[in-house]
Amino acid sequence: MIARTRVDGRASAVVDLADRGLNYGDGLFETILFVDGTAPLWTRHLARLRAGCERLRIVPPDEAALAADCAAVGADLARAVVRVTVTRGSGPRGYAPPSPAGSTRIVAAGAEPVLPRDWYREGIRVRFCETRLALQPQLAGLKHLNRLEQVLARAEWDDSAIAEGIVFDTEGRVIGATAANVFLVRDGVVATPRLDRCGVAGVMRAELIARLGEVHVRDVEAGELLDADEVFLSNAVRGVLWVGELGGRRWRPGPVATRLIADLHAAGFGAAA
Repeated sequence: MIARTRVDGRASAVVDLADRGLNYGDGLFETILFVDGTAPLWTRHLARLRAGCERLRIVPPDEAALAADCAAVGADLARAVVRVTVTRGSGPRGYAPPSPAGSTRIVAAGAEPVLPRDWYREGIRVRFCETRLALQPQLAGLKHLNRLEQVLARAEWDDSAIAEGIVFDTEGRVIGATAANVFLVRDGVVATPRLDRCGVAGVMRAELIARLGEVHVRDVEAGELLDADEVFLSNAVRGVLWVGELGGRRWRPGPVATRLIADLHAAGFGAAA
């Protein structure tokens, strides 16, 4: 039987109760899609993880050991979602980081969730969230372990027909969705919100910016989404999902999202029932 979880390279589901990731959210994580043993965005995930460790001054994991862990936990899964968590390791009580600080590497795998096929055919229903994201430039862009804002935003609805929720910062600017980045298209121009004050800079967001060539990264207001010709969300596992309904506005599939979805499906993203 294949162990689906590994801690510091050993088959285990046990973490020290003194681990700072558990006690303080002192760490980072990546959620990585593997298709037949290969992660299409592996290089981008590693780059973001390295950059996050550098910013938080956490000892980064050995990349060869991390790759071996990912291969081991998802060995018999054709389509696996592997979560990599890196914490500052264990330490005494109190916020002060231990010196010298270590790190803990936790890797866990599961089968990729299957999405409803009509999400790609008819678009997804999305709502606006009331929960606001606090401004914190020191953490902006990082996929750190403190996700309470996203938990509260996602708890605002319990309707399986609504796929996602748009979140704003405390000054009313669009940041993204609870578990995705957002893009809009108006008159052929693609834009996505700035993420230098809060929010997560997704690896699929980076991939789309590279594929599209010219994307305006700027402040975005709610009204701009409703006036857009296209709105779509990006996620490292789901790929691209186009928004069919938001705030009383309905859309038909647009050319930009349609092309991206086709390209990403060819690369292995977006399993649908």
